[in-house]
Amino acid sequence: MAETTNFIEQIIEEELSSGKVNGVYTRFPPEPNGYLHIGHAKSLCINFGMKQKYDGKCNLFLDDTNPGKEKTEFVDAIKADIRWLGFKWDKETYASDFFENIYNFAIDLIKKGKAFVCDMNAEEISKNRGTLTEAGKESPWRNRSVEENLALFTAMRNGEFADGEKCLRAKIDMASPNINMRDPVIYRIMRLNHHRTGDKWCIYPMYDFAHPICDYMQGVTHSLCTLEFEDHRPLYDWVGIELGFNPKPRQIEFARLNVTNLVMSKRYLKKLVEDGSVDGWDDPRMPTLAGLRRRGVPADALKDFCARIGVCKANSEVQISYLEACIREYLNLHAERAMGVLKPLKVTITNYPDGKSEEVEFDINPNEEVKRSRNITFSKNIYIDADDFSLNPPPKYFRLKKDGMVRLKSAYIIKCDDVILDDNGEVKELLCSYIPESRSGSDTSGIKVKGVIQWVNADTCKDVEIRKYGYLLNDEEYAGQDFSERMNKNSLTVYNGKVEPYLFETGDERPFQLMRTGYFKLLETEGKTVVSEIVSLKDNFNK
Repeated sequence: MAETTNFIEQIIEEELSSGKVNGVYTRFPPEPNGYLHIGHAKSLCINFGMKQKYDGKCNLFLDDTNPGKEKTEFVDAIKADIRWLGFKWDKETYASDFFENIYNFAIDLIKKGKAFVCDMNAEEISKNRGTLTEAGKESPWRNRSVEENLALFTAMRNGEFADGEKCLRAKIDMASPNINMRDPVIYRIMRLNHHRTGDKWCIYPMYDFAHPICDYMQGVTHSLCTLEFEDHRPLYDWVGIELGFNPKPRQIEFARLNVTNLVMSKRYLKKLVEDGSVDGWDDPRMPTLAGLRRRGVPADALKDFCARIGVCKANSEVQISYLEACIREYLNLHAERAMGVLKPLKVTITNYPDGKSEEVEFDINPNEEVKRSRNITFSKNIYIDADDFSLNPPPKYFRLKKDGMVRLKSAYIIKCDDVILDDNGEVKELLCSYIPESRSGSDTSGIKVKGVIQWVNADTCKDVEIRKYGYLLNDEEYAGQDFSERMNKNSLTVYNGKVEPYLFETGDERPFQLMRTGYFKLLETEGKTVVSEIVSLKDNFNK
């Protein structure tokens, strides 16, 4: 058997060894009321990971018990995200597949005297539920007869009452220390069109009631949930025991994934989309899986991140720099190198022959075991990044300065001989000379320089919009504030840059490392192609 690495696997292996279960069957149960975010990636890796490790099964289970918030668009997005991560579900199931079963199980509870129709509205139920130190008050309708409850529940289904006029509640214990066990509502009246069943139903089960039933109907052995469901587990077990489920699925809770500087709430993510703060659920700044995919984050890097943070019982927060480090580590090994400049500064190499050009050899990725290279064109007119030149350089400045030298990556050493300023005193152009004997790979000049900078050929480069991204939320030091107070209004910076044409010759969305700048990909947006940042080169993670 595979090596045990976390407490969930320990539980599963104990049950397999004792014969309590004969196999492992999990499910990934999102509600289709929004797009999946990075927190769901951890749940996906755990649920599908159990399937893979124990040669079991895992369903995609869509919890569509709240039709007012659910859409087919979200269902399609969820399935696309799971496929992107490389997971395959055994069955695609919905809570709505079991609506008739759930209804009949509710009738079973009524017949056992374990459920009753209540005339209290939601506000009254909440008011009478009690507190952590005070017991709740029983509903005046708690002791209705079985016959009356059956008749009223049938009338609820037939649409004979207004929304909110009545509900079905489990009859448990209004003095329970767990407030979830104080006669919880298990059915409510809602005349809403359902994305799958249309107007067939006007009553819908609550999640806490549908959850254990749907797990049982699917044959789920282990219902793996995040910690916010821990207080709901007694109700999950109560439903299974009262309805005689054998075998009864077991609910196990694990800590959810929280990452600094990321909005990890569907409600707030939806608000960002609706108020136009971002360009949709798949905006590259969004922590949704669709946003991460569009940004260019490799699926394998995200799964590696989830594996590294592990599975634990206590909630904690992971530094976003750790996520970035995992992405950067993967791209460092797999991304091709290319050259581009965010702030183009024209350089004329005065002693290079007019009309001449030559091919210089450029490493595709220095980390590859089998080295590959390609040719890039060098000529008299190039662009460097304006940040690589200084009129008033600080001490130990190794980039280009007046009368200073740098090496152009894969090409020659150049010396800045003169600086042309515009009418505002800003640097407009550099006049440089090159050292013919200093060509990379065959340098016989004997000149040693410490600075190596990127460049692009002015005759062949492409003008592009280059986008760099900041975090949607300001630093974690503001964690006590509401999301709206922490929003970073400067999370997008746009540069009118230049890149070598090779980026456009590949014809796909492969990631590139723009030398000394970061990892980028081509992104089709707003009818144009832009160069979009995946992650910066700077590693802030404290290993």
